Amino acid sequence: MNTQSPISQRNAPAKAPDLYARASDNHAEKLAATKVLLRHAAEHARARGQVVQASSLGAEDVVITHLIDALALEIPVFVLETGALHHETLALLERTQARATACAPVHVYRPSVESVVHFIRDHGQDAMYRGIELRKACCDIRKMEPLARALAGKSGWITGLRREQSSARADVPAIDAGEVQTKGLTKFNPLADWTWGDVWHYIAEENVDYNPLHDQFYPSIGCAPCTRAISVGEDFRAGRWWWESESAKECGLHVRPAGPPQGADGSVGRQRTA
Repeated sequence: MNTQSPISQRNAPAKAPDLYARASDNHAEKLAATKVLLRHAAEHARARGQVVQASSLGAEDVVITHLIDALALEIPVFVLETGALHHETLALLERTQARATACAPVHVYRPSVESVVHFIRDHGQDAMYRGIELRKACCDIRKMEPLARALAGKSGWITGLRREQSSARADVPAIDAGEVQTKGLTKFNPLADWTWGDVWHYIAEENVDYNPLHDQFYPSIGCAPCTRAISVGEDFRAGRWWWESESAKECGLHVRPAGPPQGADGSVGRQRTA
């Protein structure tokens, strides 16, 4: 039961779905293609080894997890709990774990406590603000090492990368085979061609639980010290590592090594970072 008066409802801040939910004209076709790709990822797992979803619990990732559950696919989900996440993100993680199904359990990977303690002892809590090398060292400890454990022995992973997110992601393919030779991993990007409006249309239509920080103009949410709200007109990822130059804004999760990577269709693409 809604206990708010009509006046208080009118004065309440708009929620993210109200602000952003705008389906593309071909949203239905995009959704159908996404379902096909997720089923393909599940078939890939049965043939070649487990495929997992990497979730930051952002808007894109909660959509993918919802679709995995709706399709009853055997695709586990993992979250990197860096030890520096917002309280809102941790609360959403708890809710997500409570709803997890047997087909898609939610696993949490945390950094080595010893490594974190040593880093803070040697460099301080705010080391990331003092230089790119220290910031990346923090990301290595809190994200990259746990990611390596999460992907060990897997044949593929699913991400929420979208082409619209930034210029660095403008050529993200639906299926990326660039890490097959080096890591044995196929990357699936089922929302690659979705718009921000498509994402929020799905969240609104399906009443998907999401991080309330999105209501406070956080389109991209990472660790609390390294994420801020954005202003009107700023890039989607302007709130991530905002004190650094645009070219430096990387933690390493989606960095492709130099060289001409092969796409899933055999075509050669340029180097991608994300």
